[in-house]
Amino acid sequence: MKKKGWSTVIFLLMLTLTLGFQECVAGVVVYQVMKDREGGTSNVVVFYSGERIRTDSVEGGLTTVMDFKEDRMLMIDHRSKKYVEVKLSRWEREIMDRIKKESHGAKPKAKKISVKKTGERAVINGFQTEKIQVFADRDLIEEDWMTRDVDMAEVEKVMERVAQGFSRDYKMEMHEGREIYENLKPHGFPILVKDYSMAQGLPLDVLEVKKWERKDLGEELFHSPQGYERIVTDSPKQ
Repeated sequence: MKKKGWSTVIFLLMLTLTLGFQECVAGVVVYQVMKDREGGTSNVVVFYSGERIRTDSVEGGLTTVMDFKEDRMLMIDHRSKKYVEVKLSRWEREIMDRIKKESHGAKPKAKKISVKKTGERAVINGFQTEKIQVFADRDLIEEDWMTRDVDMAEVEKVMERVAQGFSRDYKMEMHEGREIYENLKPHGFPILVKDYSMAQGLPLDVLEVKKWERKDLGEELFHSPQGYERIVTDSPKQ
């Protein structure tokens, strides 16, 4: 699980009309491409609205919903038509406990996070962007091409809630991700993220936003689809 602020990434959308009247609210849909360290790519659609976020992995047929208001985490496998639903706060604790266990109890060393404006600008996928470098102490760890072309209100609402959820009880473990988020926030939203921490000085494109749109979203986007089987488990599925 990657612990950097924007790559923690994050995903919501909601309410529309279906078979008659249904409550509707404005949301944001972000279409992006993610890349792993082996070079594999995947298309991801992220829905933001209120205190909820939904992430769809297109190729994998998987959906994750985080509802901070109702303390609910939903993981859906569309191929098998099955889903798991757990308390979001429980999932957060188990993820962080696992990270602690894998680090053998070693406390992460706090690093000073800073950002630097480079003055470089480019149009990426129709967005006017500016290149911002992110440093941990003196090491360049990330390069973010940020835009102000989009309305951040709906996204910031959810991102704040994501950051608060993890940092509340695991402040030290999530320090770096939180600091990156806070330092980048004044510069807008990342359209292209290059990660320098995965390879020896060679940046890896880990996230690229292809499209951004405001939409009215249906409530059903944040609940399990009708006809799917619920799987009861003692431990949240990964």
